Amino acid sequence: MELLVLVKFILATPWLIYLGVRDYRTRQLPNLFTLGGAAVMLVIAFGADFQYGLNSLIAGGLCALFLLLPFFLRAAGAGDVKMLFASGIIAGPGNVLNLILLISFAGLILALVMLVLKAVDSARLKHYLRCMFDFRYDRKAGRAALPSPEAEACRVPFGVAISCGLFINLSLQVLAVYFAG
Repeated sequence: MELLVLVKFILATPWLIYLGVRDYRTRQLPNLFTLGGAAVMLVIAFGADFQYGLNSLIAGGLCALFLLLPFFLRAAGAGDVKMLFASGIIAGPGNVLNLILLISFAGLILALVMLVLKAVDSARLKHYLRCMFDFRYDRKAGRAALPSPEAEACRVPFGVAISCGLFINLSLQVLAVYFAG
């Protein structure tokens, strides 16, 4: 299994860099790379051990479930869900919660940095904060003045956060394998 961790790290790193950069530039994650990465890692996982491959497939499904509700609420794209599915397969069984936590923190940091650099429009965040804390705020008028959720200025490229979270997860796996034994 030590070799499997290293192989996953080596194969996933260029994939993560490509998809992270592609999502940041175009806000699109192509199926060829998201599902292709999942297929390659499933072949490797099933090649290592059938039970490990099956557990990796389950881990990928659990990770994809994490973004299912935001996907239905149009807060996440289908490419993000597919990339998270592939990331769960790559991270492997036993790493789902760690992966989700790392991706969530990476997404939070990415969103805050983009807000500070004014790379995304903060109108929606201001609206929600005023709805929560200002009882005099006219919610209906505020909602009408918001930009469209599909507008480029409102979208955070979550593929970057998935890439960062999975890279950190794989790095921790490599460190655990090589410093534990």
